[in-house]
Amino acid sequence: MLVAEGLTKTYRLPGGGSLAAADQVSFTVPRGGSLGIVGESGSGKSTVARMLVGLERPDAGTVTVSGRDRATRPSALGRHRRAARLARAREIQMVFQDPYVSLDPRLTARQCLRTALRLHGHDTKGTRIHSLLDRVGLGTREADARPHQLSGGQRQRLAIARALAVDPRILVLDEAVAALDVSIQAQILQLLTEIRDDTGVALVFVSHDLAVVQHITDETVVMRKGAVVEQGPTARVLGAPSDPYTRLLLASVPHKGWDPADAIRARAAVDAAVAVA
Repeated sequence: MLVAEGLTKTYRLPGGGSLAAADQVSFTVPRGGSLGIVGESGSGKSTVARMLVGLERPDAGTVTVSGRDRATRPSALGRHRRAARLARAREIQMVFQDPYVSLDPRLTARQCLRTALRLHGHDTKGTRIHSLLDRVGLGTREADARPHQLSGGQRQRLAIARALAVDPRILVLDEAVAALDVSIQAQILQLLTEIRDDTGVALVFVSHDLAVVQHITDETVVMRKGAVVEQGPTARVLGAPSDPYTRLLLASVPHKGWDPADAIRARAAVDAAVAVA
């Protein structure tokens, strides 16, 4: 379904020099599959997410969906070009960390979904909007509420409904539950699992929360300073990691019986590995 091959993105720094936010990042996601991209802040995972949906253009590399290169621009003109661009946008939809800033504060939930449906030429009448709201667990009261009248979890449910409105093949979720309480996180993750099972949509889950990634993904890509240091089945990568950096990430997560000294030793092992390299 989704193939990212050699994605590379370098930014020029204001004071001179450059920063490689992504360096030869490659992975695949099958139909209905789920991939996690993990790493510390600044590892490049959000840059990769933005390249997948087209918010950033890679300096090198390709993103293909069902064998079609997303970098290829429509050759049609006028109305046909716009239709082709919208069709391309429907392939991959993104759900951001903070739904409050990605939702129009003037629109109710119902109006938000109607706008998305109308933009992509879908029927805005009948039960379509009600069905979308019901799928994400929002009722009549929430349908007539504006973003500031909804809780954080309800806003994220609305953002997911808006993404699903255009029947995407892939959902990219960038820290989509990071700002939510643990109990609400669990509800949203369960919702995403049900949507994936029901629709066959593929998920790309960008997160620093390893517990979340372990819960919802089949495959995991670990990034550090723009590069992939480890990837493979989630159970193996997070259960028996081979790279010192992955072991550091796991050792840094507080849990019952956790010893901060383990994280310090893991950091020293990463530093030693970098020095040798």
